[in-house]
Amino acid sequence: MLLDAPRPGLDLLGSAHRIAALARHNLILRLRDPGQMISYVAMPMVLMLVLRPLYVRALDAGATQVATGLMVMFSVFAISLAGNAILSERTWRTWDRLRVSRAPAAELLVGKTLPLFGVMVTQQSILLVYGCLAIGLPVPPNPFLVFASILIWAFALLAIGAALATLVRSHGELSVITDVGALTLSSLGGALVPLSLMPAWAQAVAPASPGYWALNLMQSAVSGNVAGTLRPAAVLLVIGLLAGTFAARRLARGWGRGGLM
Repeated sequence: MLLDAPRPGLDLLGSAHRIAALARHNLILRLRDPGQMISYVAMPMVLMLVLRPLYVRALDAGATQVATGLMVMFSVFAISLAGNAILSERTWRTWDRLRVSRAPAAELLVGKTLPLFGVMVTQQSILLVYGCLAIGLPVPPNPFLVFASILIWAFALLAIGAALATLVRSHGELSVITDVGALTLSSLGGALVPLSLMPAWAQAVAPASPGYWALNLMQSAVSGNVAGTLRPAAVLLVIGLLAGTFAARRLARGWGRGGLM
């Protein structure tokens, strides 16, 4: 009967309530153990100061290269935060309890990663401001463009991290993949050395790295080049949507059960 059908407004309210509860719980867990996130902010700050003279002498836009490059590199390292947020539930044998709740896989995924989204945005924003104050990075003429670029990149990273968490079987496996992957993807993307100075083979495979598109996105946004941000932003959005959909389907089909550990 029509009277028994759930009302869309109440359904949306219930969904928002469940996501908020999950996000609040995961935010508390993250605040109780902030060490990993602090290191991903402190380490690039130190490296920016140490490497700045070298980059400024070697490149015309050396300050931009060192600031945006290290920002992208250490944001890729933060993929492990998203992966561990999901993998910990499997390690604690609590993921099956979440799966039998009223929250579908998509809500579980959003609730687990939403606090980390704020953490990643904060990390990149702090590094950007630090780059302007201490490294000599030009102040972006369009701060909104830079902020939108940070949001897009954080979304892609979280989706990739969530997808990885549904594939690996242990924290050690996740750590190896994220650490090696972060160095490889960011280096191939030009985070450490400008693409024009890299070998021909590296230039050819660079577009396969999300770090390549992230660096192009950030450097275009910092310079205020709106047209230059459109293509990398679209690529990263597609990557994020594909990875997020994959993660949600894996979780919905039970491949994230604690019993698989």
